[in-house]
Amino acid sequence: MAFVEGSHHVTLSVAHAQEDVDFHVKVLGLRFIKRTVLFDGSLPIYHLYYSNANGDPSSVVTTFPWAQAGFFGKRGTNQAREVLLSIPHDSMNYWHQRLTEHDVEVTDIERFGQRRLAFRHPSGIEYVFVGNSDDQRVGHTGHGVPQEHAIHGLHGVGVHMTTPDRMVEFASESFFSQGQLAEEGDVAALQVGNQKYGNHIEITVNRTDDQGTWRYGAGTYHHFAWNVATLENQDEVKFGIEGQGYTDISELKDRKYFKSVYVRTPSGALFELAVTHAEGGWTCDESPQELGTKFQLPEQFEDRRAEIFSQLEPISI
Repeated sequence: MAFVEGSHHVTLSVAHAQEDVDFHVKVLGLRFIKRTVLFDGSLPIYHLYYSNANGDPSSVVTTFPWAQAGFFGKRGTNQAREVLLSIPHDSMNYWHQRLTEHDVEVTDIERFGQRRLAFRHPSGIEYVFVGNSDDQRVGHTGHGVPQEHAIHGLHGVGVHMTTPDRMVEFASESFFSQGQLAEEGDVAALQVGNQKYGNHIEITVNRTDDQGTWRYGAGTYHHFAWNVATLENQDEVKFGIEGQGYTDISELKDRKYFKSVYVRTPSGALFELAVTHAEGGWTCDESPQELGTKFQLPEQFEDRRAEIFSQLEPISI
């Protein structure tokens, strides 16, 4: 029987590479696990990866820095919007102070009866810290973040759309939703898969913003990836989605560290069905201790290594 296990990673179109590294590594304390390039197209663009301590699926944030190429997007409705990250419930005060000390504007909000923290990536993308008391993923203790406050990984994805019923229908009939968890005002929360963490979809009814862009462009969400565990299950999930009439779905793409299929959902958000490579995942080209220290390229770009590297922004950790 087909299933979605939980989340896998999120991919964002950000602005400049160094400010992205500084934000995720030096402010949020995430582990820098991979520096490579965008596999699609011919334009050299970094693909940067950050994670919790163990690089767990459901903990990874990846980014494409587009400002150098002059590509900018527009946040709006019918688009994925919020990066929801899981932290310990008791860590809200710590993170409010740390973000403020790093000149990141942070706002206390309440959602579903619980305190959250809302802030933004330097490129404008919206982030939210969500408290979870039963999250066993191990956070990374980078740049002074203590273990008891470290980020566990993803909590889920926030999506804005004009017609939420269509997304609820897709989630329940084609994407293994466990049903609606909560509803508050214009926001409804769903859970996909059986894990207790990392697999939430929060749908915001948004009929005031203009349509957001879907192409690559700094300042926007690109896609949210779900872990479907095996290639056989990936096929079953894909065929099930297509069988419901959602035919805006890609062929299998080999991303070196995982194999992926992409589907455009009724919300406008792009979802990925990901399977970590059986040949090693993040450690197929670097040891666990070396992760993120070497510039990696897919085989088809190796003969252009010097050219590509010379065109990318220099970054330091």
